[in-house]
Amino acid sequence: MSETKHIIVIGAGIIGASIAWHLTRAGARVTVIADSEAGGIATPNSFAWINASWGNPEPYFRLRTRAMAEWSRLARDLPGLPLSWCGGLCWDLPAAEMEIYAAEHSAWGYGVKRVDRAGAARIEPNLAELPDVALYVAEEGVAEPVATTKALLADAERHGSRILSSTVTALVQSDGRTTGVDTSHGLIAADEVVIAAGVGSPDIAATAGIRLPIETPPGLIVHTRPYKKMLNGLVLAERLHMRQTAEGRIIAGSDFGGADPGMDAEATARDLFAATKAMLRDSDGLELDFHTVGYRPTPIDGFPIIGRAEGMDGVYVAVMHSGITLAPAVGLFATREILGGERDPLLEPYGLSRFAQ
Repeated sequence: MSETKHIIVIGAGIIGASIAWHLTRAGARVTVIADSEAGGIATPNSFAWINASWGNPEPYFRLRTRAMAEWSRLARDLPGLPLSWCGGLCWDLPAAEMEIYAAEHSAWGYGVKRVDRAGAARIEPNLAELPDVALYVAEEGVAEPVATTKALLADAERHGSRILSSTVTALVQSDGRTTGVDTSHGLIAADEVVIAAGVGSPDIAATAGIRLPIETPPGLIVHTRPYKKMLNGLVLAERLHMRQTAEGRIIAGSDFGGADPGMDAEATARDLFAATKAMLRDSDGLELDFHTVGYRPTPIDGFPIIGRAEGMDGVYVAVMHSGITLAPAVGLFATREILGGERDPLLEPYGLSRFAQ
């Protein structure tokens, strides 16, 4: 029997948590290191939409639909995850683009349904503004991001993982291989290090001479106080995307990535809240609670970076914007590659080496 591998996962957002959970369940010895609470920086500020919606070339669509299926598998393996297949109602595209999206994705097997104004009202009866035509995908959903991340980390810890609150200052190298990390708690050795630290990933990777070409655009999302049931699922309207959380808060942004905070984030939040309230019937008692500004770790071509860094053994990178959708598939595929050398074909376009071409 081969020796159990010790894997360090840097980052406690949804991607780091999923990789740590899958590695632990596969028998690895795992240490998760993070300098923030469970959920990291981007995850708590996520709209948390699980989808393979518009704007995806077919290879990325296939990865995303596989990830949606893996969410169902993960929910079976870890009962109690706050996962809801609530459906998504969309009219945030020009009519011609909606038709292209519907035709293309339907041909690929996505469950896109055209609905008229009456159909939209049946799906979301509390909307004050309704479109003449919208698209509805019943199989889209949400996973409450922080609660899901905490559940994955807690279960990993129950099964032997170590969760360490510390700051990684550098990757440690020996003979061209990463052999661990230097932290505010000292050196920690490992057989492999996974960089899943979101917006903090480029600085960590740079200590080993690895360049991660990532942008970190901000996104502002408003959160109301908990309120009575108003929304059944995701609403992707023109200039406003919103949903209602498991605890009753309505969260909204100018799109699912959040609004540009502008020069005055407070004013932007007030305007977004006003637009949200105007979109809903019987919303007189709805109150703004707070807003968040999250920074999305977005590779410069918009697609994930998942895989080992070429020319540097012992480092695996997992950084992406669509962390909520992709998390269970990335956790599964990364575990298979790290422990068994098996790279899933769906990951082929998303290695770091593409930026060297």
